[in-house]
Amino acid sequence: MTVYTFLVNKITVGILGASGYAGRELCELVERHPLMELGFASGNSRAGDTIAVAGRSMKFVPAEDISLGNADLVFSALPHGTSGQWVEAAAAAGAKVVDLSADFRPGNAARESVATGSERSHSHNGAPIPYGLTELMRSQLLGATIVANPGCYPTAILIALAPLLRRSLITRGATINVSAASGVTGAGFSPKPELMFAEVAENFRAYAVDNEHRHLIEMRAVVSELGGDNDILFTPHLLPVARGILTTITVPITESLTRPQALWQEMYSDEPFVEVSDTMPSLRDVVRRNVVRLSVVRASHLRNPTLVIIAAMDNLMKGAAGQAVQNANVLFGFPETTGLPA
Repeated sequence: MTVYTFLVNKITVGILGASGYAGRELCELVERHPLMELGFASGNSRAGDTIAVAGRSMKFVPAEDISLGNADLVFSALPHGTSGQWVEAAAAAGAKVVDLSADFRPGNAARESVATGSERSHSHNGAPIPYGLTELMRSQLLGATIVANPGCYPTAILIALAPLLRRSLITRGATINVSAASGVTGAGFSPKPELMFAEVAENFRAYAVDNEHRHLIEMRAVVSELGGDNDILFTPHLLPVARGILTTITVPITESLTRPQALWQEMYSDEPFVEVSDTMPSLRDVVRRNVVRLSVVRASHLRNPTLVIIAAMDNLMKGAAGQAVQNANVLFGFPETTGLPA
């Protein structure tokens, strides 16, 4: 009876910033979701344009033409710094909101307050805004109005590190080294010379090599929240593919582990969107799926015990739109896997 009621009374969904890569992925997922229906999709840069979504035509509308009060749920895929005000307006209009920007992620709100002199806090109406890394923060989502959807790189990296952090197995004060490579959709939809086909094809390069990538603020904050006392040296790379992230993490640990992978198998045994594999994951294992697939091995020929974790993920699915839908399912009490390709 409950399922029948859900199927008859779908929730109405609005998508802000729907013309970007993550926004269009959201449109596809909402259109295919059995318990959601798309009420509006705003995309000012492409307002009036019509695209094919899940087998039907959909027109982008300008933001000034939408009514936030008509939506039960709003996804905001607007740019960082712009999204926050729309998120607060949607929540004030009575919608639940999943924000895909960095505006309300751990560490970012405080940084904005210092930079702008504003009094925006990491809360909404006095209630904390939970961080939507669902597998680690699920209990915090219950009853929330706004959820801060994690960044793509942090999703893979934090899920990979969590079993060690929760058991205090990472050497205190040690540096966690992360080398991660992402497809070009991770750089956003705006045209940039360095993302032209001739620049990306048959090429592979690092960027943000000064350890100043914007996702580091978020990762440092969550590592600290999970009990870690560590620096993170993060070097991202651009892959000549459309989508996907492959991450290599080297972690100094406090003791030698005979079967290190058992920690991840134990922690994520009931998680439908985390796969612990005996073989090294690749992008082909995860593209267009809402999963993080990872494997763990001990590094040999080092004086101190060290683990190497390889994690693969689709940056537009588990790293953005898929995880946003996963969080929305939790907010509305739907089965968490509903409408998501596993």
